[in-house]
Amino acid sequence: MKIGIYGQFYHEKSEAYIQLILDALQKKNVEIVIEKNFLNIINLHQEITKNFSGVETFSALDNSYDLFFSIGGDGTILKSVTFVGDLGIPIVGINTGRLGFLATIQKEKITESINKILDKDYSISKRSLLTITTEPHNDEITPLNFALNEVAVNRKNTTSMIKVETHVNDKYLTSYWSDGLIVSTPTGSTGYSLSCGGPVIDPSTNSIVITPIAPHNLNARPLVLPDNSIITLKVSGREKSYLVSLDSRIATLENETTIIIKKAPFNVNFVQLHDDSFIKTLREKLLWGEDKRN
Repeated sequence: MKIGIYGQFYHEKSEAYIQLILDALQKKNVEIVIEKNFLNIINLHQEITKNFSGVETFSALDNSYDLFFSIGGDGTILKSVTFVGDLGIPIVGINTGRLGFLATIQKEKITESINKILDKDYSISKRSLLTITTEPHNDEITPLNFALNEVAVNRKNTTSMIKVETHVNDKYLTSYWSDGLIVSTPTGSTGYSLSCGGPVIDPSTNSIVITPIAPHNLNARPLVLPDNSIITLKVSGREKSYLVSLDSRIATLENETTIIIKKAPFNVNFVQLHDDSFIKTLREKLLWGEDKRN
């Protein structure tokens, strides 16, 4: 079994968890390949470098990998998606951060959970993505023109609103006067979209959500659409440009650029332990059970 390992940061409290992960993997004699920059970060901390002597590194993945371990928080998982792309390699999110909403493994159960995964005692949760194209073409967006959580447009260098002219399947919907607009997947419904008043959507639902950011029109509300919809945006405002983000990646576009957003032609696979579920995550991470009447 060949496993890729990726992380973005190293901090004092994560050392013990990284040690547990390594121990669990090495006991099963799996082939470990660590992302090059992450290994460089770890090697700055001499306490654990002995465990990485002779370990191979990668800068890009191929289809020879069986699993991809993402060590960190939700931001690290979003970055992991850019490595995996359309390869279909199952992602194991190991939360060593705070909330870890997308994570498969919580830091309190690392050894137990990894053993289950290596024994193939898990299921796969398929997550849809969004992809975008622009007219005219923009080099900042390609080749990573996909997002697991959301595509969002935001004002830039101004406190003034922007106007987001929105079409769905070539039919005019409305023009949002707002700070921006979020187009979200079901996975992303519990992220930026939720903080702007969007609905919580089960990740297995075939849908896309449009959520305005601080709209000036008080009757502008989030809209849930089928995921075969094609959404076209055209932004204008007092500034000559605005921002478009794909999860954590940001590019600048000129006013009147046309953005075409639709479901990506591939899914991302998340490893899910059998005793976990989206409903359980809502209850434990968003504290839906924290009602004294319950």
